[in-house]
Amino acid sequence: MPKLLTIFTLLFLTTTAFAASEPALTVTMGKAKQSLTASALLASPKTREIEVAKDSAYGKPMHYRAIPLSALLDGAKLSKDEVIEAVATDGFVAMLPLDALLQAKKGGAEAYLAVEPPDARWPALPGKTVSAGPFYIVWLHPEASGIRSEQWPYMVAELRAADSPAKRWKELAVDPKLAAGDPVRAGQALFVTQCMACHKLNGAGSSDLGPDLNRPANPVEYFKVDALKKYIRDPASLRHWPAMQMKGFDSEALSDHEIDLIIAYLKHMAGRKDAKK
Repeated sequence: MPKLLTIFTLLFLTTTAFAASEPALTVTMGKAKQSLTASALLASPKTREIEVAKDSAYGKPMHYRAIPLSALLDGAKLSKDEVIEAVATDGFVAMLPLDALLQAKKGGAEAYLAVEPPDARWPALPGKTVSAGPFYIVWLHPEASGIRSEQWPYMVAELRAADSPAKRWKELAVDPKLAAGDPVRAGQALFVTQCMACHKLNGAGSSDLGPDLNRPANPVEYFKVDALKKYIRDPASLRHWPAMQMKGFDSEALSDHEIDLIIAYLKHMAGRKDAKK
């Protein structure tokens, strides 16, 4: 049996009777795939109590029973150019860097899978009627490793290994003639982390939660720059509908300068809708 997740195997077998009525997390690492219930995860000896000083989803301190993500990935054969995709039930897909998950430096960010106890539900998310459960990726000391707001996915249903965006999707690439320090390249990195959790670009991406941001038209082609900045910061200030998903990015999630960098990347990609390299 592969080493991957062997610590949970017995727990998984003893909780299969509850699988039909209890949420389960699918963990897919190459050919190795397991489904783990909340009860199995909560019973693991590696699960611990943690205090999150400022929770991204709830906007306040939160207490969780959680298991280090490194424990879930123990034994997986992962290469340096892979990421872990956290797929939520609503279609949100966060990309989590392996170095932050597996090689946490002293004083650096620590990733955990928070598990909602079936008998002690978490509160509803602000403005929603549901909680962040049943599974939620949370971080201790996120600022130490540059963890972004979109790398706190909640309502997670699956964790899976995947090639990095740069390797998987050539459609995201900028003109190779751009200098290494060109702001467009910085905007590309921000776009991949903060925007691709919901959007595609040139058909590239794992999520279908939001529209493609380059095909058939790029936002810079139908928004004035000031309006686009306002829309990224607070979408409801320009348009609103009952099923609206995008809540915008406050200054902690994206600074004004970072929004400028993302827009610079979008402007650049507006001229690369059919780029293959």
